[in-house]
Amino acid sequence: MKYSLVLFLTLGATWMVWSGHTEWFLLIVGALSILLTMVVCWRMRLVDQESVPIHLILGSIPYSIFLLKEIVISNIAVSKIILSPKMELHRNMFSVEAKQKTEIGNVILANSITLTPGTVSVSMSEDKILVHALSYEGAEEDLAGDMEERVAQLEGKS
Repeated sequence: MKYSLVLFLTLGATWMVWSGHTEWFLLIVGALSILLTMVVCWRMRLVDQESVPIHLILGSIPYSIFLLKEIVISNIAVSKIILSPKMELHRNMFSVEAKQKTEIGNVILANSITLTPGTVSVSMSEDKILVHALSYEGAEEDLAGDMEERVAQLEGKS
């Protein structure tokens, strides 16, 4: 029940922010569309801890700040590589240990790696993520495990 309530409130807040309408008719239509979405999700048994990760809400703000910082740093590094006259690319593939305790933790780690410029998550198994990187420097940073540790903190593991 709490997951349904959180999903309803999240969908409602998202609808309000994106639509910006406050007319009664549109508010009623929006609420009805959210209720219809909720009924479909409930019937498909999609509303659970994995689909509505309430436990990640508090940790998502510090993690988002960390990820934004990493994106900016990687963006500068990739820009230097691309804008240099020699454009020294040292492309490589490597595996990252995914020590997250949930599937959503592994997905957050893989998506975070892909969001960071210069790296792309190619495939994911239960305990490894195959990553393509433009340079060895980026690969070493990913292998250091700082991002993996932050995702573990987000999950509440550490």
